[in-house]
Amino acid sequence: MANRTVIVDNNTWNNTHIATVGTAMSSPEKAAWEIFNSLDVKYVLVVFGGLVGYPSDDINKFLWMVRIGGGVFPHIKEPDYLRDGQYRVDAQATPTMLNCLMYKLCYYRFVETDGKGFDRVRGYEIGKKHFKLTHFEEVFTTHHWMVRIYKLKPQKNRVRGKLKKLKASAKTSPTLAAGRKNPWQ
Repeated sequence: MANRTVIVDNNTWNNTHIATVGTAMSSPEKAAWEIFNSLDVKYVLVVFGGLVGYPSDDINKFLWMVRIGGGVFPHIKEPDYLRDGQYRVDAQATPTMLNCLMYKLCYYRFVETDGKGFDRVRGYEIGKKHFKLTHFEEVFTTHHWMVRIYKLKPQKNRVRGKLKKLKASAKTSPTLAAGRKNPWQ
């Protein structure tokens, strides 16, 4: 982990930068991946206290990410993460909450710890227990799950579709306009 730039820490003064990261953590996985990829992020670290009962974790601070993100990017709305005015991670949580990146990175595989997914800080069984990550890969979780690190998966290779198109056009026209032979054949 040496030689890595931190995007947001306790000394970050750029509100737009903080809002961008807050928006990523508040977004569904694919949109979050796109935001982080645009920032050239390779790894995402979350602090999670649900297993050991540590209340100052990222899930408890998450509403501030939503508020700061929504202050700059108006499509992020705090009520979308609340059920009847309450912040929840259990079966009563909103679909927006259950599908945001923060929820997924904190609770990925959490049900494997006790078979129920009981969060000791919030005092609930989590609402979404079995899900896969499609754009992030877990690379490290401490024994007590306090620190979890995820790597952004690489962008899907798009060359393959272009090669198919080139090969298809090569079948109809084996030579190029200048009379040169098509190199793809």
